[in-house]
Amino acid sequence: MAEKDKKAFVLRISPALLKEVEIWATDEFRSTNGQIEFLLNQALKSRKRGKVKDE
Repeated sequence: MAEKDKKAFVLRISPALLKEVEIWATDEFRSTNGQIEFLLNQALKSRKRGKVKDE
């Protein structure tokens, strides 16, 4: 996905949760934004796999 195709939005998140995500992102050599996007993609893939099993 090209950078121009991405949409910016405000995310409300607790400071403690943000700090944990920042640490995790650093551990995996990603930006905080990249880590959040990675985790969301993983969750969506997992959800799609779960739906296939349920049908």
